[in-house]
Amino acid sequence: MKIIMLGAPGAGKGTQAKMLSDKFSIPHISTGDIFRANIKEGTELGKKAKAYMDAGGLVPDELTVDLVIDRIGKDDCVNGYILDGFPRTLNQAHKLSEALAESGDIDCAVNVDVPDEAIIERMSGRRVCPSCGASYHIVNIPTKVEGICDRCGAEVIQRADDLPETVKKRLSVYHEQTQPLIDYYKGLGREADVDGTQSMQAVFEAIVACLEG
Repeated sequence: MKIIMLGAPGAGKGTQAKMLSDKFSIPHISTGDIFRANIKEGTELGKKAKAYMDAGGLVPDELTVDLVIDRIGKDDCVNGYILDGFPRTLNQAHKLSEALAESGDIDCAVNVDVPDEAIIERMSGRRVCPSCGASYHIVNIPTKVEGICDRCGAEVIQRADDLPETVKKRLSVYHEQTQPLIDYYKGLGREADVDGTQSMQAVFEAIVACLEG
């Protein structure tokens, strides 16, 4: 089973991907993990990616696709995989389809759909401890003492990425890039919308129903 996870930042697609990975015993693959692994191993693709990243640039689509195709060609992907964070653009989706022409294209692109207002509320409520890395949420996972990390006692902070204005900008970029992807996979009959405002378990069960239906 070959699955793509789509969803805005904060929609919970990463959490769902991990749960699906456990259920179907297929690897959860993120582009960030692929980049880090190749750079750490010093592969030729990793060296090329590192050169772009060190220069402060984006890794080109062609190289990103090469890295993903190399990863999904590994033995642990023989029964399928879950792609999280790829493809990000329509160009990447087309290249992925071309690369999978012989082995069979993606089975399902799952779109975890959450309204922008809910995303902003979720992300702007997140807090992290700069000392030990513990994560909290002022509504869902509050600290026992307001503003103080339960684990180490340091003052928790709101990351710049989670400020409402920053989240709005990230969502704008997401919609601009991702709507064409949703339309592309919908046109192929391989896209499934899932209501991401439900509980974590309910979202998971809805995704599984789509995949097994």
